[in-house]
Amino acid sequence: MSRLSSVKLKPNNPDYIHLYFLLNDVEKAIKQYGKGDLLDLGCGNKPYEAWYKPVTSTQVGCDIIQSSENRVDVICLATDLKFPDKSFDTVLCTQVMEHVFDHHSLLKEAYRVLRPGGRIILTVPFCWELHEAPYDFFRITRYGLEELFKEQEFNIDTINANGGKWAATFQMFINTVYSTFKYRTVKAKILKIIFMELRLTWLINKFAIWVDQRHFDEWWTLNYIVIAKK
Repeated sequence: MSRLSSVKLKPNNPDYIHLYFLLNDVEKAIKQYGKGDLLDLGCGNKPYEAWYKPVTSTQVGCDIIQSSENRVDVICLATDLKFPDKSFDTVLCTQVMEHVFDHHSLLKEAYRVLRPGGRIILTVPFCWELHEAPYDFFRITRYGLEELFKEQEFNIDTINANGGKWAATFQMFINTVYSTFKYRTVKAKILKIIFMELRLTWLINKFAIWVDQRHFDEWWTLNYIVIAKK
């Protein structure tokens, strides 16, 4: 899972299913709950800036290292944020917590820098292969997320699945197939032609969205989105 640089989504993207549901939910959350001074925690290349800039007053992005497009404003640990108490009205943290071993402290720091009544919008993968190794530590269920947020005295608005079991099934199938492309075998080359040149990826992506929306079941999901209030 590479770091996002844009929210523009192409149907032939191998991560299309995952991003389709994730981006839709993040956009809705930002437009509904984003306000005031915003901290983009683990901002990377700030792919969501076009959504949160119009609805917030100020925006600051922090991350552990400078991003590939030099978009990070403050370099610091998510467990040791370099901001005073009660600095922000909104904290946005997407696909970051699984990379922070001390995720209890991440939420503690997010709570500290939020003003009373402020909200955190957080997403985290539930079903995904190892990525950004060796800094990939956890997959957390909705019940684990509920306990983690309650531990820091957040009031949870919602915990929702980003897509259901069909989205997860088809996305992981595509990921599994694409993982074979690194091998220089005849079979891998044939699969690459079928999925990329003959647009089978596009077809599976479209079908997966269709079937998941009509037969939604969050028994298995790709990601969770949490919205919680201080």
